[in-house]
Amino acid sequence: MKIIKYPQSCFMLEASGKNILVDPGNLSYEPEFADEWKSADFILITHRHGDHCYQEAIKEIDAPIYSSAEVAQAYPELKINVVRLGDKLTLDDGLYVDVVNAVHGWMPFLKHNKAEINENIGFIVNAEGKRIWFTSDTVCFDNDYKCDILCAPVSAHGLVMGDFELALFAKECEADLVLPHHLDNPRFPIDIEKMEGMFKMHEINYRILRTKDMIDL
Repeated sequence: MKIIKYPQSCFMLEASGKNILVDPGNLSYEPEFADEWKSADFILITHRHGDHCYQEAIKEIDAPIYSSAEVAQAYPELKINVVRLGDKLTLDDGLYVDVVNAVHGWMPFLKHNKAEINENIGFIVNAEGKRIWFTSDTVCFDNDYKCDILCAPVSAHGLVMGDFELALFAKECEADLVLPHHLDNPRFPIDIEKMEGMFKMHEINYRILRTKDMIDL
């Protein structure tokens, strides 16, 4: 099992002989990604913001897409299989996905830009005996989900969790490894050194992946 990191919140998970592309967005998009993303067997999109769903790139990929009704409405050119909170997907033999809750933070500029998120979902991929949770852009919320690997945002700014919240969140879901994302948007800068200090204080096992970094699990 491998995970390849792309800008912002995008990951390619290689598991059970299949490639799952999560949240391929437009932030810092490079043309070279196009050919790499075409290797995807499945695409999972958590919400409609462009940094999680780049329509122009996605429509060139021949793979089934799973996302919310809100995303399907926002991107009618994409043939989206609509999923809802609580759904359990069978992508392939030995490859299953739980559609779970996510709570996008609210700020006034989202309303003014007509960018509020009313339907946000996360995905927990079950493969090769592990649970990999792609949380979407979310703040802390009460839940009983558990995972082995947690891919979660850390840039705060009222939109998603910050380092303190993510550390507690990771403890609660009993993650063995945290892959923080939402690190590379210059509009929402974070203090990497402070984040690392917070994770170490809470004894969080983490890896910071830059664009095109790969981790073998």
